[in-house]
Amino acid sequence: MISRRLVSILSVTATAVSCFTVAAIHLRHHDLEARAEYEKELRALRVEMRAEIDRSRTTIEPAAVPAATTGQTSHVEPAASRARMVAEIKQELQSEMGLLPVQLLRERRSSFVELYSYDNFGKTNYGTAGYLGHGYFITVKHAVVALGEEEARPSSRKITSVKVMYQGKEIPAKVVDTGDADVEVHSGDWAIIKTRELDLPALRADTAFSYDWADPIFRIGNDYSKGIILSTGSVGNRTANGLVTCLTDGHPGVSGGGVLDQRGDLVGIPIGRMQGDYRFSFILPLRAEMLRKVPSWEPPLVATQAIATEQQQ
Repeated sequence: MISRRLVSILSVTATAVSCFTVAAIHLRHHDLEARAEYEKELRALRVEMRAEIDRSRTTIEPAAVPAATTGQTSHVEPAASRARMVAEIKQELQSEMGLLPVQLLRERRSSFVELYSYDNFGKTNYGTAGYLGHGYFITVKHAVVALGEEEARPSSRKITSVKVMYQGKEIPAKVVDTGDADVEVHSGDWAIIKTRELDLPALRADTAFSYDWADPIFRIGNDYSKGIILSTGSVGNRTANGLVTCLTDGHPGVSGGGVLDQRGDLVGIPIGRMQGDYRFSFILPLRAEMLRKVPSWEPPLVATQAIATEQQQ
């Protein structure tokens, strides 16, 4: 016969197990409800985020406007600010790379003409001339005056006429001033010629260009008598006879053409090249004396004062 003590122990144990089982079942049920609620909230959050992403894809945000970091705000309209920024960047690139706007180069091209001279032996020579206004052109002396004695050019050779091409026609020109060169590729190898006044844009002449090493230049000339053509290059060094070396095409016919700086000003004329090398050229920097008989040109104030001081001494 089972004792009462054992029965009590068994009863207590059974009751404890029952309570634990009921508690476990209740806790499990609560966990399931909590998980279900969590998943419901997670699904709602996913739906909301997806809707927000879809709205951001279909909405065009206004373009960002650049601003300085000094704490000052800009009151310039975005379009104007962007245009100004683009213009500044283009200007910096042009300056750094030695470029000129294409439109400016095309305008300068109109100031140069093909030059042809004829001698007493029936020979025709061709070169280039740059327009200075009022019918005056600058070119090289050896294109309009017979210089030196060469195997193909007897000492009795004389230039009988000089003409420039204008609107497809030859316009007579006369020599009004020259340098002191007696041979080609010389510091005095320059000349001023004059025609009737022509409807051409006059070049801006600059006699103060410093010709720093590696400065970019733009050469315009009548290459091979095939019309006015552009070539670019860089400045080298000054020579003992007052010329400047450069790397730019020195084809026949470019003598007397224009050398332009980065402002588009006329700063020199190409006068020759190294024998056998068409890329090693010589240019003659403009000097005030070259323009002394050009009425439309006025020397810079500094140069005028220097000349006056020199004359007084």
